[in-house]
Amino acid sequence: MENNRNLFLTIALSVGILALWQFFYVNPRIEEQRQAQIESQAQLEQATPATEAEAGDIPAATVTPGTAASDIPQSSIVEQNGDSSSDRAGAVASDGRVAIETELLKGSINLTGARFDDLSLKNYHIDVDQSSPIVDLLTPAGVQNAYFGEFGYTGFEGAPGPNSNWTLESGTTLTPGTPVTLSYAADNGLAFNRTISIDDGYMFTIEDTITNGGAGAISFQDYGRTTRFFKPEAPPIFILHEGMVGVTGEKGLLEYTFSEIEDDQEVALDKSTDGWLGITDKYWATALIPTDGRSFQPRYQYLSKGIARYQSDFLSDPIAINPGQTETVSNRFFAGAKKTEIIDAYERDLGIRQFELMIDWGWFHFITKPLFTWIMFPLFNLIGNFGVAILMTTVIVKAVFFPLASKSYASMARMKVVQPRMQEIKEKYGEDREKMQKAMMELYKKEKINPIAGCWPMLIQIPVFFALYKVIYITIEMRHAPFFGWIQDLSAPDPSSVWELFGLIPWGAADVLPAFVMLGVWPLLMGITMFIQMQMNPAPPDPTQAMIFRWMPVVFTFMLSTFPAGLVIYWAWNNFLSIIQQGYIMKKNGAEIALVDNVKAMFGRGPKPAE
Repeated sequence: MENNRNLFLTIALSVGILALWQFFYVNPRIEEQRQAQIESQAQLEQATPATEAEAGDIPAATVTPGTAASDIPQSSIVEQNGDSSSDRAGAVASDGRVAIETELLKGSINLTGARFDDLSLKNYHIDVDQSSPIVDLLTPAGVQNAYFGEFGYTGFEGAPGPNSNWTLESGTTLTPGTPVTLSYAADNGLAFNRTISIDDGYMFTIEDTITNGGAGAISFQDYGRTTRFFKPEAPPIFILHEGMVGVTGEKGLLEYTFSEIEDDQEVALDKSTDGWLGITDKYWATALIPTDGRSFQPRYQYLSKGIARYQSDFLSDPIAINPGQTETVSNRFFAGAKKTEIIDAYERDLGIRQFELMIDWGWFHFITKPLFTWIMFPLFNLIGNFGVAILMTTVIVKAVFFPLASKSYASMARMKVVQPRMQEIKEKYGEDREKMQKAMMELYKKEKINPIAGCWPMLIQIPVFFALYKVIYITIEMRHAPFFGWIQDLSAPDPSSVWELFGLIPWGAADVLPAFVMLGVWPLLMGITMFIQMQMNPAPPDPTQAMIFRWMPVVFTFMLSTFPAGLVIYWAWNNFLSIIQQGYIMKKNGAEIALVDNVKAMFGRGPKPAE
């Protein structure tokens, strides 16, 4: 029993720590992040002017074999847009742009630098209210929260770089069926012809045909970069990576948070011939994907000169073109939502190495992703509701582990039957713990009781709980996903409150009371079902253990009031199924379900656990 008690205490403390972390750290950050996103979007409409450094500008440079990305010089500070009234709407309305229009995206390409700096996600809104503004992913330099991607060349005077003006040759609007063609002529005789295409998702393809019309051989390097002038305002959360991310070279996945790259300033990764690198947020990302098979130097950077900015970039090995010859350079650029099926399709169909890791499935990837892609998402496609998919996933998990859970509950039932004999042993041996433990073990052996069997149902639930917690928090599919009634976002806490009579008297309690006391319907249901299930178990003989079990449902009710509603729904439903299963098995094994007696004992009106 000592081991059994310790294991129960360990489990309780582990889950309690998670709940405390969620309440005191994660949820405040979630709310800060949500508010910051809303405020940021609003500010974009009235952005203040900014004098900014062109992030990672790559001016003319003498290229020698073996030049590394870290050798690329940065530009001096330049003033963007040139006046004091610069805003996003004005910047993207200027001349010299090619429109982008797909079912998922709208925006434009800046002909200066052939830069991707204006992109909005048509299917995603800032808030759960569908009338709120859509999410702006990329924003021009010189505007608040600038963020863009770009591909260019370096190595000779006049190479097409960040300030080069490209000419539109064909196409007026970039759509999945109509690519656009740009051109640029360098003074040294190189002619660049760039074709930009986009698919039905979030992937751009950039293919350059370069012809040497000069009298001599010319050597140069191509580069790509994705740069942003801001980081999430909310502090980082331990279960989610935001910052620099990529899979290149032999080391594969390498991640650096915004704060880590600020400390390191620059991280030159191992050279690679495949892979990708970029910058990721919780739900959105940009990524550079070189596709030529040539060796390139990837790098993460924090540039503090001028306006601070964060950058993932690469620089290829030198390319030489003889007079009259033509060379082709191709790259891809991902900019959009981290939707699981789209990301997986790019990895599978385009052969992008480990592109799935753009989504932070975590250390328990082998549990988290299958739970979502093999069970929850197919159920959602079948039913059309992620909340119902969570309920059905719980039933499937319970069915898979039914044999083990049945043995556990059966052992608990037999333990309840022999409780009087256990009490006799304790009274007989008193303080002689060694003899008492020996007698207890003999009783367990004779009655075929596993003293730790009762822990298995909870132990089984813990990895599923963590996996589901991760899925609900990181997957964009769960963002603003409704259930029924008042639950319109499974990734957010239950918005109902007992202090407002669950919406009947909406007096603004959330603005006055702390979040953890805003008990909604689902946290209360979770607490009630947890209380009933725990009272069905044999009364713990140890007073400390009994006290912990007595107050655990109350504590968890308040703690889980700040958890995502989807997770609370899962826990409440799992408790309900466990109550049915446990009640059936205990009756089958002849154990009395002393629920009422245990409740009375809590209030001093019935038999109490033995001292």
